[in-house]
Amino acid sequence: MKKNALFLLLTFFSIALFAQESVFKYKKLPVVSLKDIKGITCSSADISNDGKPVIISFWATWCKPCVRELTAISDVYDDWVSETGVKLYAISIDDARSSSLVAPLINGKGWDFTVLLDPNSDFKRAMNVGPIPHTFLLNGKGEVVWQHTSFAEGDELNLIDLVRKLNKGEEIK
Repeated sequence: MKKNALFLLLTFFSIALFAQESVFKYKKLPVVSLKDIKGITCSSADISNDGKPVIISFWATWCKPCVRELTAISDVYDDWVSETGVKLYAISIDDARSSSLVAPLINGKGWDFTVLLDPNSDFKRAMNVGPIPHTFLLNGKGEVVWQHTSFAEGDELNLIDLVRKLNKGEEIK
């Protein structure tokens, strides 16, 4: 009986994961209000890159894998931009208690990409983000073509390979 319940639970989670990965494929971003580091309101509709790929990474200051991912990308980000023209938007989901830690962290790490705040998690919910880090890749039309949760060393290499494929006009599978 327990084996059947475990099998059903695993099947359910597999279907849910597959469904989540396909929900946003080739869809435009939902439009919600965000804030920049200075607290000025902006919109997710402003996330663009003049027809070039965009990476969106949902993260938080308290999430160690998130910080590791963004630090790994930061180490090669200038090269990525020079080679592919990609732009990264790091969307912090820190709430009112921890959002004051965002600016000191990004300044201390020397991250040179756009960081936006989603203090009410409106964008997170609209994008169906569960566990973080959760990274999305958008093509030049602003359509989500790939997404990934979690981070392991070397994941950033896979990400830049996908960006290169987009730049060559190849489809991401």
